[in-house]
Amino acid sequence: MSRFIPEPAYTHGQRALTGVVLVNLGTPEQADAPSLRRYLKQFLSDDRVVEIPGAIWWLILNGIILRVRPRKSAEKYAAVWTDEGSPLRVHADRQVKLLRGWMVAQGQSQVTVHGAMRYGNPSIGDTLQQMKAEGYTRILLLPMYPQGASSTTGSVIDEMARALLRWRNVPSLRYLRSFADDEGYIAALAASVREHWARNGRAEKMVMSFHGVPHFHLQKGDPYHCECHKTGRLLGEALELSRGQYLVTFQSRFGRARWLEPYTQPTLEKMARDGVKSVDVMCPGFVADCLETLEEIAMENRDAFIGCGGTSFNYIPCLNERADWIDTLGSLTRRELGHWWDEAGRVDGDATVQAALARELGASR
Repeated sequence: MSRFIPEPAYTHGQRALTGVVLVNLGTPEQADAPSLRRYLKQFLSDDRVVEIPGAIWWLILNGIILRVRPRKSAEKYAAVWTDEGSPLRVHADRQVKLLRGWMVAQGQSQVTVHGAMRYGNPSIGDTLQQMKAEGYTRILLLPMYPQGASSTTGSVIDEMARALLRWRNVPSLRYLRSFADDEGYIAALAASVREHWARNGRAEKMVMSFHGVPHFHLQKGDPYHCECHKTGRLLGEALELSRGQYLVTFQSRFGRARWLEPYTQPTLEKMARDGVKSVDVMCPGFVADCLETLEEIAMENRDAFIGCGGTSFNYIPCLNERADWIDTLGSLTRRELGHWWDEAGRVDGDATVQAALARELGASR
C-alpha cells in the first residue's frame, strides 16, 4: 500500500496559489481534565520538548504525569478561560483575521491567511491538508515564537515535514525562523510599555520573563537563550533603561533539572525581600496572552511577589491585537513572501480594496 495520500491527476498550467499559516503553540479544547490529558500527552510526547530516553519517559509520562497533572492544569486553565474559549485561541484567531485585513488594505487579496496549532486543533497537518485540497502550491509558515528554539520553531518544522511525508506533490515552502531583533516587534513592545507607564506610572524595576528551557539546550547549540537576551537588550535600549533597571528571567520550569536562569518567581520573591516594592512584568517571548502569562505570571507570580513584601505588581499584556503589532506581522509576512507577494496579484482600485477590507474586518468582529 502506498504511503501517499490520493491526489487528482496533475494539471498543467495550474495557477500558483499562495497561503500563509500562523502557527501557535496550542491549547486544550476545554478547561477540563480529559481535554488537558489529550493536550498534555501530545505536547509532552514531543521529543524536542522532552529529551529523555523514550522508554523511560513513556513510563513517567503515562504512569505519573498524565494521572496527576491534567486535573491541576485544568484548574489553572479554568481561571483564565473566557466565554469565547482559550485566551490563546481567541487571540490567535483574531490575529489571523486582522492580518487578512492588513493584507487587503495593502492591495493584496490573493494571498490567504490561515491559523494552526502545534499541539491541539487546528493541527498543522490538517491545515496543510486543507490547503492542499484547495490547490495551494506556495506556503509560508510563520511560527509565532519571536525567539527561535529547538523545542518551538524546530518542532513546528518537524510537524510540517511529517505532514508532507504523505504528499506526492509537495508545495514550495518557506518559514520564518525567528524575529527576536525585528525593529517593528521591538518598537511595538516598547510602545506597549510606554502606554502602560502613561496610565499607571513606572515601577522601580522591569522584569522581562521568557519561557524557560533546560540549560543543556544552550550547551548543545540552541540559540534561544541568546535571542531572549538580545530582545531584552534591544527593548531596554528602546525604553532608555539602564542595565540595572531591568532583568531578563525565565519562567515555567518543569522537573528537577537545571533550566535557564534566573528563574522568574524566585527572582521576584528575592526582589521583594530585598526591598523592591513595585515591579512591571512583561513576557516578550509571547505575542498572545495565554495560560503562562495570565495565570502563571499575572496571578501566581503576583501573589508570590506580594507575599514576600512587594506592594505593586503590574503585568503588561502581550501584543495581542495591537495595531502596531499587526502592522509588524504584516511587514514580516510581506518580507518573507518575497516575490511570491508580487506574483500573487493585486486588487485593483481603491473602492475595491476598501470594500474587501471592510468585509475582512467585519468578519473579525
